[in-house]
Amino acid sequence: MRIWSLHPKYLDAKGLVALWRETLLAKHVLEGKTKGYKNHPQLDRFKAQNNPLDCINYYLSEVHKEATQRGYNFDKSKISWDFKPVKIQVTSGQLAYETNHLLNKLKTREPNRYKEVSSLSTFEPHPIFTIVEGDIEVWEVV
Repeated sequence: MRIWSLHPKYLDAKGLVALWRETLLAKHVLEGKTKGYKNHPQLDRFKAQNNPLDCINYYLSEVHKEATQRGYNFDKSKISWDFKPVKIQVTSGQLAYETNHLLNKLKTREPNRYKEVSSLSTFEPHPIFTIVEGDIEVWEVV
């Protein structure tokens, strides 16, 4: 499971679809609707918030927005739209780690997308995240 801290606009089609599916799985975990993945480290930052479901629904809404802009038809009924938008902190080290991780994936999986994004000097986080200085997050499996 990878719930990217990066903005979903950098992902290729395969990555965006995987993010949607994996975040829906994370939502099910947070709702107590599945037995698997309960202790997955990617969920720690959501679980640590006052309202994890608001967080995950906001996260999903932005993934849905990106998919819609690309002409994809993700099922918006999977999101509880009554969420309150919140902000979660993410470290600059985590964003740098994920940027390199994504570029390595794109280099082999989607060379054209790699060329598009590898020349960027900075990568924006997903809108739910606010960047703070720091190393790679403790929940990241390196």
